[in-house]
Amino acid sequence: MKTENNVTTKSLLDIDKSIDMLVKRIELLSFVNPINIEEEKARFFSSKYLTDPVFKYPEINFDKFKLHRELFTQQLELIEDEEIRDLYEDIIYTYSGLIQCIENIGSGKKFYYDSLHCFGTPTEIDVENAKYILHFEDEDKDSPAFIPKYSAVEAESFFRTYSVQYDFTYHIKHSDKISAIAMVLNNLKVLVLNTNHKYSDNEIAVLTNHEIGVHMVTTMNGLLHPLKIFSHGFPNNEETQEGLAVFAEYMSNNLTVTRLKELAYRVIAVNSLAKGYSFSKTFRLLHNQYDLDRETAYYITVRVHRGGGFTKDYLYLTGLKKIYDYYHASKDLSLLLTGKVSLEYADEIESLIKKGLAVPAKHITDAYAKNSNTNKTVDFILKNLK
Repeated sequence: MKTENNVTTKSLLDIDKSIDMLVKRIELLSFVNPINIEEEKARFFSSKYLTDPVFKYPEINFDKFKLHRELFTQQLELIEDEEIRDLYEDIIYTYSGLIQCIENIGSGKKFYYDSLHCFGTPTEIDVENAKYILHFEDEDKDSPAFIPKYSAVEAESFFRTYSVQYDFTYHIKHSDKISAIAMVLNNLKVLVLNTNHKYSDNEIAVLTNHEIGVHMVTTMNGLLHPLKIFSHGFPNNEETQEGLAVFAEYMSNNLTVTRLKELAYRVIAVNSLAKGYSFSKTFRLLHNQYDLDRETAYYITVRVHRGGGFTKDYLYLTGLKKIYDYYHASKDLSLLLTGKVSLEYADEIESLIKKGLAVPAKHITDAYAKNSNTNKTVDFILKNLK
C-alpha cells in the first residue's frame, strides 16, 4: 500500500470488508424478476390485453432491517481522507436504497418510488431522443443474421468460444424465469441464458460483447482490488455499465438501428410509469400505437413494470450516449472497466489507484481494441442525440 497512514488505511479496509459482508446478498436482479412470466403471458394474451398480470417473486433471504441498521453504524469518521469518506457515504446511501427496493418488490407504488430514488426517470430530452430514434428504418429482419435459430443450450457454446480470449472462468446457467434474454449475476459470477428464447446470430454477437465483454469483465476486474466496493458497485454504476456494454456492441460492429429502437422503446415504456400507466396500458401503447409485435411489447412491459415499476431500463440509452461522447473525447475507457464503477467517479478511481487502494483494469473489453463500426446510420443517430 502506498498510503501514508496505516491506521487510516486499516480503518478503511475494515469498513470496506464489513460493508462487503453485509451486501453480498443484495443482487436486485435476483429478486425483481418474476417467477411466473410465461404463465402470466398466456393469461394476459387470452384476456385480449386487458387483465394485468399478477407476478410472483422469489423469497427474500435476508433480514432487511438488520442490514439497514448495520450499514448506518459504519464508523466513516475513522476515514480521514475526505474524498474517500464522501465516496463511502454515497455508497452506503446507495446500498440502503437498493435494500429498500428489494423489500418493497411487488408492492406497487412503494417499489416505484424506491426505484425512482435509485435510478431516476427519463427527462423530456431522454424521451425526445427515444422518439428521434424511432423515425429511422429498421434493418432487413429477413436477413439471415436476424433469424432466431439457437436454443439456450446451443447458444452456450458460442459464449464459451468467445470467452476463451479472457483470462477468467465463470458459470453458465439456464432459466425460464428471467425477463431478459441473457444476464450476468455479478455476485455469483454467473451468466444466465433464457431457455424460452431462440437466439439469432446477431443476438449472439451482441450478447457476447455485452454480457461477457463488459459485464463479466467488470465483474472479474472488480474482484482484484483491495477495496470490495469495486465489486459491489459505485452509485449510479448501472448507467455507466449498461452504456459500456451497449458501446461494446457498437465498437464490434453489432449495434443496429433495430437494437437502438429496442432501447428507445424501453425509454418510452419507463416514461409511461411516470404517467401512471398500468401494465396493460403500457403494453397497448407499444403494441398498438408503436406497432411492436406482441411478444416484444410484452417482454419490454414486463421489464419496466416488474416489482411495481422498475425505472432502470431508460439508462441504457443515456449511458450509451455518455460513453459514446466520452470515447470520442479520447478519454480512457479502461478506467471505467475497473469494476462496477460510475463515470461520475472517474477522478476518485484514478485517485484510489494512485493511493494503492485500487488497481488498473486487468481484463479489457476485446471490442474496445479498435472501432470496427461500419453502420453510418447508427453513428449518425448517436452523434445527434441530445
